[in-house]
Amino acid sequence: MRILLTNDDGIYAPGIAVLEKIARAISDDVWVVAPETDQSGFAHSLSISEPLRIREIDDRHFAVRGTPTDCVIMGVREILDRKPDLILSGINAGSNVADDVTYSGTIAGAMEGTMVGIRSIALSQTFSPKEEGGKYSFDCAEVHGVETVRKLLTLELPAGTFINVNFPACKPGDVAGLQVTHQGKMNHGLSIDAREDGRGIPYYWLRFGRAKSDIVEGSDLAAMRDNKISVTPLKLDLTDYASKEALEKVLA
Repeated sequence: MRILLTNDDGIYAPGIAVLEKIARAISDDVWVVAPETDQSGFAHSLSISEPLRIREIDDRHFAVRGTPTDCVIMGVREILDRKPDLILSGINAGSNVADDVTYSGTIAGAMEGTMVGIRSIALSQTFSPKEEGGKYSFDCAEVHGVETVRKLLTLELPAGTFINVNFPACKPGDVAGLQVTHQGKMNHGLSIDAREDGRGIPYYWLRFGRAKSDIVEGSDLAAMRDNKISVTPLKLDLTDYASKEALEKVLA
């Protein structure tokens, strides 16, 4: 099995090193094509206004000056001599649950793989608030990652579907099992931090907080709360079919 790895935290991020350990426990044909720099929050974006540059680190590790989507495209269409059988994207430093999946470059790597017909899984490691901004532990993902991915490989996925896996913020021995979940809803505490540079010209930082959310049972948020590994099937098709039927009646 040929496995292609990517992420949004960058080629030297600790999470992708852990992901490579997981992949190598499954196959000896593992390739890494990841962004040269941190691309968190770039979602499913393409670099179409500037060239893509590839830096070969060794014969199976490549850094791309671009987004996670760019990395999958370049990996599949330029770097590898044939399509991989599996794309693993991550392991992200922080969860990708609820509304965050729409911003996530980690999710985007799996989305792009799915678009070109390759089985794809996004993986993220949740951290407790005291870890945020400090040192992160990927122990939970590292210990449970191989078994989780192996189980998912036995599943026949329909076209246009990929898997989003989130590991909880707990010690590996405290994991309460796997749970198949749906995407939750999160209340963001987004704020704008306005500053001035040395010349008095304003600039801004977006600050992401976490407002209290109503956690629905069966959601990815509930799984993280309960120290369970969340496994969520996601679809490329964003059509709201219920609204489509209502629109057809109105516009008939």
